[in-house]
Amino acid sequence: MTRTRGWLLGSTLAVYVATVVGVLTTSWLVKLDWQVMLFRPYKQWPEFHTFLDYFVVLGQRGPTAVMVTAWLGWCCWRQRSPRPLLLLGTSLLLLNATVGAAKLGMGRLGPHYATVVGSNEMWADGDIFPSGHTANAVVTWGVLAYLATTPGARRVASVIASVVTLGVGMTTVYLGTHWVSDVLLGWAAGLLILLALPMFEAPMAWAEMVLRIAWARLRAGSLFTPQPTAALANPALSTPRATSDEEHHTRERLPLAGRAGGAARAPESWPHHPARPHTARSERTPVTPTGSRRPPHADRSRSAPLGSAGAPRGRTGG
Repeated sequence: MTRTRGWLLGSTLAVYVATVVGVLTTSWLVKLDWQVMLFRPYKQWPEFHTFLDYFVVLGQRGPTAVMVTAWLGWCCWRQRSPRPLLLLGTSLLLLNATVGAAKLGMGRLGPHYATVVGSNEMWADGDIFPSGHTANAVVTWGVLAYLATTPGARRVASVIASVVTLGVGMTTVYLGTHWVSDVLLGWAAGLLILLALPMFEAPMAWAEMVLRIAWARLRAGSLFTPQPTAALANPALSTPRATSDEEHHTRERLPLAGRAGGAARAPESWPHHPARPHTARSERTPVTPTGSRRPPHADRSRSAPLGSAGAPRGRTGG
């Protein structure tokens, strides 16, 4: 919070309180409201009525939220960050909470439903004070200036937001849907929300981190996959590790290593085979035929005597 922003926040809050007090005490501000209402601007300049009927939509919450959300959604995709939409959502949440509570709490009737000339029309089941169109225009278009990344873009966006918000507020007075004091309080309420947005940067940064983690898990396909408690406590355990051939053979030999004079007990998950009888060596079937194990040689003659010249020499050391 810089000194300039703090000074603006304090001044705007003072205007907000002074406007509410002026209406509650039926001061000169309420007299101005009645004078403008009885003047009926929409009858004095009817040629602007059609255009201003469409222009006031720039302060209506539904259409403006859709337009700005589409633009900020493209900004999120371009910047690879959900911060623009988080900022818009936070500002609209603050707007609905503060302006909605003030509307319902003071219950002021609008010009078209006024009952007593010169009265402030408070506590009469209305929902007109402050102006929702005006406050919404300040917040919605002011967020675009708040998110501008360069000084030039910020100045241009601030000028556009100021023109739109001033025009929307004055249009509601022209159409007779709001008092002048409603518009003043709407401007102050919207500006207070914009000036208070830096205080919510830390929660928005936390929400952005949570969304990034959720998106990464969703892309990995493990968002809804339950993980063991040990894997959650130590992320290194949740990463599969390839086992080498040596480790594989070592695991296969582990049950045999426990034999000391007898068979070791196999784990429950291993298949159990029936015991087979052990036969004596003399009862086993020979694996080779009887007789000499030396293979026959084509050059060896059975009739040639050993030591003769024509007899082949056998290998020694067999």
